[in-house]
Amino acid sequence: MDGLVALTAGLLGLVVGLAAAIAFRASEREQLAAPPEPEPELEEGVLEVLAVLRSATVVTSTDGRVVRASASAHAYGLVRDDRVVHEAVRSVLAGVARDGEIRDAELDLPRGPLGAGTMPLQIRVAPLGIRHLLLLADDRTESRRIEAIRRDFVVNVSHELKTPVGALSLLAETVEQAADDPEAVRRFAGRIQTEATRLSRLVQEIIELSRLQVTDPLGMARPVDVDGVVAEAVDRARTSAVGKEITIEAGGAHGATVWGNHDLLVTAVRNLLDNAVAYSDAGTRVAVGVEVRGEAGLVEIAVVDQGIGIPAHLQPRLFERFYRVDPARSRDTGGTGLGLSIVKHVAADHGGDVVVWSEPGRGSTFTIRLPLAHVANRAAAPASRHTPEGVES
Repeated sequence: MDGLVALTAGLLGLVVGLAAAIAFRASEREQLAAPPEPEPELEEGVLEVLAVLRSATVVTSTDGRVVRASASAHAYGLVRDDRVVHEAVRSVLAGVARDGEIRDAELDLPRGPLGAGTMPLQIRVAPLGIRHLLLLADDRTESRRIEAIRRDFVVNVSHELKTPVGALSLLAETVEQAADDPEAVRRFAGRIQTEATRLSRLVQEIIELSRLQVTDPLGMARPVDVDGVVAEAVDRARTSAVGKEITIEAGGAHGATVWGNHDLLVTAVRNLLDNAVAYSDAGTRVAVGVEVRGEAGLVEIAVVDQGIGIPAHLQPRLFERFYRVDPARSRDTGGTGLGLSIVKHVAADHGGDVVVWSEPGRGSTFTIRLPLAHVANRAAAPASRHTPEGVES
């Protein structure tokens, strides 16, 4: 009996052992048949560097397959379905893959499959290891726009300077020919003085605008009293207003303070006042109102006139350099077309803006809006929104 039990136990152990061996062999075969875990194509350090680059990035294999592309590369339309879209870009990639030399190119690429719109891109392609290429792309739209503005500015300046310079030359020649006519000499001498004044003002405003665009005028910003800005601007503009029998009134809230440059703010408000006087009829009035909007953290300086007004379709162009609503009247008033552009730049440099309300025959309201630095005290009666019909004073 004991022998039978021992035999049974031995057979059972043999079966268990065989089953374990079979299971082990099957598991080993499955492990050998499973595909190995693929190695990442790009190292983690490379991915971290690509993530912080400002440029749009595309990493391709040397045969042109896209391995990785940033969101901006897709937004620019450089990549679609894991392929580089544009033949011009693929040609640059192929050249780098062929000889390993870094290449730069500026290309005007279609913005999409339809339409004629293009996007100027500055691209650089360089080898990335031995199996990959790195494409960097930067949108040049904004820099091209700035270059165009600069060219236009130079052309406009040249044109604007030719007018008074040519007039001075012609008047001087006329005076020389009329040397024996004292009355004519006096008349033409007065015209020469007018053109010289206009030329001087134009040059000064060109210098001022260039300074605003090139340098940071608020490098030494300090608290500026808005009351003082308004008072000085009104005082400077009053001479021309008196000549046309125009009354300038100032009122509204008091005690507002902004961070910035006192002289630049005076220039901005003064330019608005000069325009208001120039485009208003004799015997009317111009008002300056200050309103504090504490909930928005803003102070508004509004210059209101009872002048000719400006049609709505012309208002979007008012702040362009050298733009004049009425060129003939500008010649009579000595306007340069730069005053409102200077106002716009001064307001923007102070973290604010300038807006306009106007209707033909009802006058205009130009409002400079600036962020408050501090409000010491406020007028008892808050100023209402300024319109030609009524101004707090």
